[in-house]
Amino acid sequence: MAEQRKWTYLMDMDGVLVHEEHLIPGADKLIEELRAKEMEFLVLTNNSIYTQRDLRARLHRTGLDVPEDRIWTSALATARFLDTQRPNGTAFVIGEAGLTTALHEIGYVLTDRDPDYVVLGETRTYSFTAITNAIRLVEGGARFIATNPDATGPSREGSLPATGSVAALIERATGRAPYFVGKPNPLMMRSALNSLGAHSETTLMIGDRMDTDVRSGLEAGLHTILVLSGISSADTAELFPYRPNRVIDSVGDLVGSADDPFPG
Repeated sequence: MAEQRKWTYLMDMDGVLVHEEHLIPGADKLIEELRAKEMEFLVLTNNSIYTQRDLRARLHRTGLDVPEDRIWTSALATARFLDTQRPNGTAFVIGEAGLTTALHEIGYVLTDRDPDYVVLGETRTYSFTAITNAIRLVEGGARFIATNPDATGPSREGSLPATGSVAALIERATGRAPYFVGKPNPLMMRSALNSLGAHSETTLMIGDRMDTDVRSGLEAGLHTILVLSGISSADTAELFPYRPNRVIDSVGDLVGSADDPFPG
C-alpha cells in the first residue's frame, strides 16, 4: 500500500479564515487539526501593514491560535526578495510597521537620500508628500518595488485605495512600472515554500480569489482549492480560463480530512 503524502497548507487569511473581524466557521477546527497532525502550514496575506505579531493578535481575537512563525505577508516576501537582489541595501519606504520591520530585519537602511529602491506598501494614511518624494526618487533612478497589486482594500465604510492604486499613480507620473512581489506573483508562493522548506508537489493553496490566490498557486505548481466564503463565487470562477483542483464552500469542509483534501 502506497504511503499517503503529507500535505503542506498555504492559506489566504481574509475570506478564507476570517471575514473582517469574524471567524469563518470551521477555520479554528482546521488549524487545530493541522497542528495536532503536525502538518506544515502558513497563513498568507497580501496586506503589508501588520507584523506577524500584530496579525497573530488579530487572529487570536477571532478565536484562531496561529503562531507568529506560521504567518507570511507580502512585506516579508518583499524583504526576502530584496535581500536576494541587493543585500544590505537602502530604501525609501511608504508603508507601515509590517514593511519597515521586515526591511530592518534583513539589514536594510531606510532613507530618502539616493536609495537603491522605492518600496511601496499599504497604509491607511497615504501622504501626498511621501508619494511626491517617491516619484522624484524613481525619476532619479531608484528601482520601484511594490508589495502587492491590490487596487482596493476593505473597510467597514467601503473600499479604500490600496497599494495597486497608488503604484498606478507613481507609474503614471514616472513612466516606470513597479515590480509587484505579492500575489498573484508566484514569487510569493515560492518564498513561503522556501521559508518552510516545503515542496510544490505536496503543497496546496487555499484562497477565495481566482485572480490572485488560485492563479499564483497554479503558476507556482501547487494544488489549489477555491473557497466560496470570500470574493469569488461559483459563477465568477467559471469566467476564468483556468480551474482550481477543488471548489468548496469553506475551509470547514476540510475539517476531519486535512490529510486527504482531494478525496477520490
